[in-house]
Amino acid sequence: MKPGIDASMGFVGVSTSQSSIMKVFPQWARFLGLPAAQLTGFDLPLDADEAQYREVIDRIRRDPLLLGALITTHKIGVHRAAADLFDELDEFATLCGEISSVSKRDGQLIGHAKDPVTAGLALEEMLVPDHFGSTGGELLCLGAGGAGTAIIWYLARRPDSPRRIVCTDRSPERLAELTAVLGRGGVDTDRLRTVVADGPADSLVAAMPEASVVVNATGLGKDRPGSPLSPAVRFPRRGVVWELNYRGSLEFLHTARAQASSRELTVVDGWRYFIHGWTQVVAEVFGLCLDSATTDRLAEAAEAVR
Repeated sequence: MKPGIDASMGFVGVSTSQSSIMKVFPQWARFLGLPAAQLTGFDLPLDADEAQYREVIDRIRRDPLLLGALITTHKIGVHRAAADLFDELDEFATLCGEISSVSKRDGQLIGHAKDPVTAGLALEEMLVPDHFGSTGGELLCLGAGGAGTAIIWYLARRPDSPRRIVCTDRSPERLAELTAVLGRGGVDTDRLRTVVADGPADSLVAAMPEASVVVNATGLGKDRPGSPLSPAVRFPRRGVVWELNYRGSLEFLHTARAQASSRELTVVDGWRYFIHGWTQVVAEVFGLCLDSATTDRLAEAAEAVR
């Protein structure tokens, strides 16, 4: 069935109506000439069960007017519950057990894990090519979910890679899976330290050398209020502090910005990560090749309604 005016792209998240993409996507659709002019949101709770995931993916699979979808918070849950509903999964989706992009090709449902590409594009905008080698900085990733795993995966394989990587999570099982994923992908895990953290990780931040990269990949400050750090934390001098969220209570981001001058920090929110994440999935769903100039145009359009 050829897509018509009612065709749409799906968006699977927690509070999709609050996302800026709901205003941005129609503008992108007009600019790119997409056959879908709107998004259909699927809101699932953080503790969604298998039946809920399968119902959403089955709806996307069966509905000819749903041309594909982007998945945010539920990437791992969708893979665990509904991987068998896909005809094809890309290498990273299989390796990491997550699905962030759903597309359709010749009647087949295809799942991709776009986070490593998205993370890489965002990181290269904030880091110079020899950041870790020239400064001795390390990586502290707070959160071992899909986004955290992708960030560690990308930086561990970067030519200029941190000599030590520390990752925290509330779940020992998730940390074990991170280690297993890196090992299966041929990444040296000897420099990886995993820490179960069910409270502020201030002591880990204090132990990081100057110019280290500290990332909030926990979801705290967006899906749930709070921060993985206390307001009393002291970020490493000349560090790069990355908050993956761009909306929500953003306690982590506010703490970092308060120290930006005194600690000489580079503080980055999740806006560009958001832009890269969406443009990568839109390109996959609609079979587009977006060059940097086009991506910049799309970012400008999005900024107007941020």
